[in-house]
Amino acid sequence: MHRTSLETVGIRYTGWAALNRDPLEDTVEYTCPHCGTKGAKAARRPRAVYHFTDGFVQDLQGEMSACRKCRKSLRVAPVVLVHDREEQRRFNAVFLAELEVSKN
Repeated sequence: MHRTSLETVGIRYTGWAALNRDPLEDTVEYTCPHCGTKGAKAARRPRAVYHFTDGFVQDLQGEMSACRKCRKSLRVAPVVLVHDREEQRRFNAVFLAELEVSKN
């Protein structure tokens, strides 16, 4: 049985962008492309594997996860490392259309 998984963009907040959470918590946030539910998972890859690509520090290999609501597997790639508020605004301007899932 061949299973395919859709890709979604992951966000890993650090530094000034992560002031609203526990400093020991290091998560990758994403939106499920199947049902539109926001999810999070523990970041598994070290920050040393992230590279500057297309204006952001990213991990293009990504990680695998499963949606907790619809139970479907998904691939979180790329994972973008967002460090401060200015980068967060730039990220939203570039990737916001991909993060919102249409209900049609």
